[in-house]
Amino acid sequence: MSPRTLWIGGYGPEQSAHGEGLKTFKRLVEMGTDGDVAVDVTWNIMDEGRPNTDLFELVEAGHMFLCYFSSSYLGSRVPELDVLETPFLFPDLKSAHRALDGALGEALAGAVRRETGFDVLGFWDNGFRHLTNRLRPVHTPEDCSGMTVRLQPNEIHEELIRSWGAIPVAVELSAGIQLISRLDVDAQENPLANTVAYGVDQVHTHFTMTGHLYGARGLFCHRPTLESFDPDLRAIVNGAATRSVEAQRAAAADLEQSLRVRLEGAGALFVDLTPEERDDFVAASGPAIELAHSKLPEGLLGLAAA
Repeated sequence: MSPRTLWIGGYGPEQSAHGEGLKTFKRLVEMGTDGDVAVDVTWNIMDEGRPNTDLFELVEAGHMFLCYFSSSYLGSRVPELDVLETPFLFPDLKSAHRALDGALGEALAGAVRRETGFDVLGFWDNGFRHLTNRLRPVHTPEDCSGMTVRLQPNEIHEELIRSWGAIPVAVELSAGIQLISRLDVDAQENPLANTVAYGVDQVHTHFTMTGHLYGARGLFCHRPTLESFDPDLRAIVNGAATRSVEAQRAAAADLEQSLRVRLEGAGALFVDLTPEERDDFVAASGPAIELAHSKLPEGLLGLAAA
């Protein structure tokens, strides 16, 4: 095996669940190759003044080997991924992981291969997205009326926010963080880990545990590079990716629990929706759910429930 270096990257802090996944991948590849392959990590590309979307360009061009990224950013190129943008698709993490590690994950990986220069080595857990804001407690969709909400660019997400009576502001992450910190928008929706990692908790007091969207972050690699590996190296890389999925998901689950305790201790005000309040959000989200379903190939939605 000739010496080589693999460059991998992400867009979050080193000390995070996603950082734990990258560390696991790096450690296992370097250990499995007895150091013949070095893995260089860019933990957060935004620290270099670059938008997080540069990761896709770097990987697809072959400059970077692998990155993690929210699947929603590829929805315009790979419509099948929009199944994961269906509001209230999964009732819990166990259901989401079972689908992504099974037939649904295989179908999505195949679609990505057909439409892009990526291969998918697994799906990390970005958790359930919750609404946070700086204005008031939110118990019902009516409480969202008139709020400006930063979200990632995705037409289903935008329709969801509109269906709650709020105003979507769809911009990429670094620009969104600036809008939130300047108080130019009122609200945002993210898993707790992202909310804290991006400093949103410094300006938002109100946290509503809507769990309206499950977030998967795919491990996207440069397919020609992967295919150039000899069988032994390819097996090491695939095995490291699988183990990184396990490590990242475990770290994410632990972090979610500890962050809520920390945030409440710092004065954050949490709203846990009653079953009736959650039903109100699901009913109000009907237009976004219908939009998501209309874009899906026949049979794909069933794989999410399998």
